Amino acid sequence: MGSSPGTGRSKRAQFLRAALPCLVPGLALTVLGSVPAAGQSLTPDLFNPNRGGFAAPETLPTRRTAGVPQAPPDALPALPDPNADPRKARERPATSRVGQVPTYGLPAAAGASSSGYDSLNRKRQQPKLYPGQPKPKRAAGPGSPAPTTVPPPSTLGLPRIAPPPSASANKAPVPAAMAGTVPGQPLRRRLRADDDAFGAVGDYAGSFLIKGGLELSTGYDTNPARLNKPIGSPVYVVAPDLLVMSDWERHALVADLRGSFSGYTNNMPATIDGFASPSPVEINRPDFTGHVDGRLDVDRDLKLTSQLRLRLATDNPGSPNVQAGLQKYPVYAAYGTTVGFDQTFNRFQVAAGASVDRTAYTDSKLTDGSTFSNGDRDFNQYGGIGRFSYDLKPGLKPFVEIQGDTRVHDQAADRNGYFRDSNGGYAKVGSSFEFSRILTGEISVGYSARNYTDPRLSQLAGFLTSGSLIWNASGLTTVKFFTDTQIAETTIPGSSGVLVRTYSAEVDHDFRRWLTAVGKFTYGTLDYQGQNRNDKTYSFESNLIYKLNRNIWVKGTLRHDILDSNQPGSSSQGTVVMVGVRLQN
Repeated sequence: MGSSPGTGRSKRAQFLRAALPCLVPGLALTVLGSVPAAGQSLTPDLFNPNRGGFAAPETLPTRRTAGVPQAPPDALPALPDPNADPRKARERPATSRVGQVPTYGLPAAAGASSSGYDSLNRKRQQPKLYPGQPKPKRAAGPGSPAPTTVPPPSTLGLPRIAPPPSASANKAPVPAAMAGTVPGQPLRRRLRADDDAFGAVGDYAGSFLIKGGLELSTGYDTNPARLNKPIGSPVYVVAPDLLVMSDWERHALVADLRGSFSGYTNNMPATIDGFASPSPVEINRPDFTGHVDGRLDVDRDLKLTSQLRLRLATDNPGSPNVQAGLQKYPVYAAYGTTVGFDQTFNRFQVAAGASVDRTAYTDSKLTDGSTFSNGDRDFNQYGGIGRFSYDLKPGLKPFVEIQGDTRVHDQAADRNGYFRDSNGGYAKVGSSFEFSRILTGEISVGYSARNYTDPRLSQLAGFLTSGSLIWNASGLTTVKFFTDTQIAETTIPGSSGVLVRTYSAEVDHDFRRWLTAVGKFTYGTLDYQGQNRNDKTYSFESNLIYKLNRNIWVKGTLRHDILDSNQPGSSSQGTVVMVGVRLQN
């Protein structure tokens, strides 16, 4: 019985698979019989079953970079360590480290993907930023310039020359949210710098900031009437002040009102050596200075300016303008207004204005009960002023200023028959400057002249100086210098007027933020042209201010005044000692 076709094919296939390995080498040897045979040397790499085993492990591009010893390629997989079981680790006793080589730090290339150099060229992980957090800048590479330390922008006003001791004192920590150090937190708006930690804070009324104060002082004046033979009297002073400032983005309105009243408990004698006293019997004196300034911003370069001003005062004690035999000082009021504009052309600036002023005196009350009119001293003044300045460079702004006016008295002739209507003015050149906020101010020099209607009165002319300098010597010491020149009216027969020059220097020093000492020296000259009279004044003043808090200050004052005149019997000296308190808000 024969086999099936499928079985025959299967047997033939098995026979061919067994004979083919034997026939192929024989055929190959027969064909290559004429070629000389060469054998291959036997190496361990031929029997390495690992991928890449024909190359040395230290030259593989995928070699391990960790500092962990690597097992040989032909090593068998290690069995799990039974001692690695944490449960058994707690049961066995602790082993000693004596004689073992310690291992410090991390193995090589550990964490190189996030920082440092990575030899495998793996992508470095980027830090995650919170929403709103600024992106950090890339580190400077080789050859980059050294970074410059730029102070943060400050809106705190004037920079401090030297930090106060409190800046480096140990302070209590504050929360990160309050300090503004939370990543992604918006920057907090900086508060304005408070130049005086014990200064008045003020109150807001709508968009106006209002600051008010009241000084109450008492003491003793050895010569309040500035007589040649001193006669002293206790004195008290009441001095209120008010400051109102607008807080608008455009335009501005500022009102500065300051006044004082000096009262004396003793009266001066009506006669001295049988003659009428050159001093009033009642020597109480009021004093007020106030002005309201407004600015209207039409556009960026054009501004309209205006001012209202008022001055209430009396003649200075010891002045020759004071009548003999007075019961009390006559009070005068000088008030007026100025309207002008301020136009800027790039760096060139033009400011001009027209002014109208009036000076009026009250009647004099004499010791015999009668009154004397001072209408001959009342006058109106009409004038104009122009100023041209150029911003040469930051911190230096030279200018030229020209002023002219005319004075018209209510009465054509004064009490002595002189016609005192006049025309005059001045011209001066100077500059305002600011050097690193250490030295700031303005100084100018010029010439002034005034011509009178009466031919008997000579021209009143002279060299004038004006300026104000502030030198911040240190964070605790400030030096101030002021100078001014004025032309004043007089009632002396034959004298055209008085050329008044004043120079003052002041030094403020803070021993502590709450303890301040002030020293001031003032020198002045009064030149009565046409009468050959020259007076010189000296004033030495020292103040000590103790600031209890922002609302209460205690102040002590010591002042010595000297009047040196070339007229016999007109010189005088006086010393004032006062202690007071200031209330402010």
